[in-house]
Amino acid sequence: MPDTSREHAAALDARDPLAGLRKRFRLPEGVVYLDGNSLGALPDDVPGALDDVVHRQWGVDLIRSWNANDWWNAPTRVGAALAPVLGAAPDQVLCGDSTSVQLFNAMVAALRMRPGRTVVLTDPDSFPTDGYLFDSVARMSGATVRRVPPGEVAGVLAAEGAQVAVVAYNHVDYRTGELRDLPGITRAAHDAGALVLWDVCHTVGAVPIDADAHDLDFVVGCTYKYLSGGPGAPAFLYVARRLHDVFDPALTGWHGHAEPFAMEPGYRPADGISRARIGTPPLLNMLALEAAVRVFAETDTAAIRAKSLALTDLFIACVDELGLEVATPREHARRGSQVAVRHDEAHPIMAALIDRGVIGDIRPPDILRFGFNALYVSYTDVVEAAAVLGDILATGAHRDPRFAVRATVT
Repeated sequence: MPDTSREHAAALDARDPLAGLRKRFRLPEGVVYLDGNSLGALPDDVPGALDDVVHRQWGVDLIRSWNANDWWNAPTRVGAALAPVLGAAPDQVLCGDSTSVQLFNAMVAALRMRPGRTVVLTDPDSFPTDGYLFDSVARMSGATVRRVPPGEVAGVLAAEGAQVAVVAYNHVDYRTGELRDLPGITRAAHDAGALVLWDVCHTVGAVPIDADAHDLDFVVGCTYKYLSGGPGAPAFLYVARRLHDVFDPALTGWHGHAEPFAMEPGYRPADGISRARIGTPPLLNMLALEAAVRVFAETDTAAIRAKSLALTDLFIACVDELGLEVATPREHARRGSQVAVRHDEAHPIMAALIDRGVIGDIRPPDILRFGFNALYVSYTDVVEAAAVLGDILATGAHRDPRFAVRATVT
């Protein structure tokens, strides 16, 4: 049986090579934060960076900061900083706009690159935004969206691949934490002549993406989860270099023009990834993100992944001892960086946990969701969270009427 004792957890923390990175984040005293898969903890570098941006760059330098503080190049500069986390060359990643905007632009561009093909394959269990957007793009373009479970994609492509333009999947199931077969689905799509669009919102910063090694086409991800860029932090778009010259986005704003300040009436796309720029980016959020991702230069995705798997292994062992059902796959190759636990009373249980300082979230209909950011979650956090969960269940504390009240955000 796995050792789930506090003593064993403390010993694991003592020899954890990433333990020193925990001090790079501002974590409230008495809180076990297991919701970094929704909003990452505050990196210690961010408040000072924002203070400089607001008080000096904006307050003193004013509009001169577009040149003096290189605001203009922030989307490509921050994209280049994110590139190593994606396993990508720096000139293939751009930061700016929201995940929804980036998904929309990537999907339209992919369909334009495959004229005569009208089918988009996507996951029936995809994050809702992806499905909503793909359906909207299909209505605009005359395409058809087919929802195919990940395990059936290769078979559908082998039989009907000549009709498929784009294969668009989430890297992980946001409810259960099941990791999709990114290399296998990508190979099957390419063998059929289709392009792939991966949404890595729930894995980037926790699971290696290896975009260049896997020959990915398009990758979109948010930056406020495991990357800890802050609420509203801009999303990123990866476009493989081999596609840059034919990348034709739907939204063609002036920042993506070859000569933005020529103010020409007609659109000429910029070279390279810069043509994915649209309009003025959210600079405060962008520069906060730039400060946040500095911590990733102090480690690598392999070390982060190793600790993530060890943390989730330990939590699964603790949950097993409580007799609860784990919805997350146990095989490492099929697991992201979260653990989903099923319970009919998921909402009041999570409310009671949060009241006790253990913060996770829920997803309908019955998922208690716990995210593990290896940069700041400790092994001691894991066993403490499980102990509080066990105590709540044993005492029935979650049946207090105040925990039945649903907040707007769950």
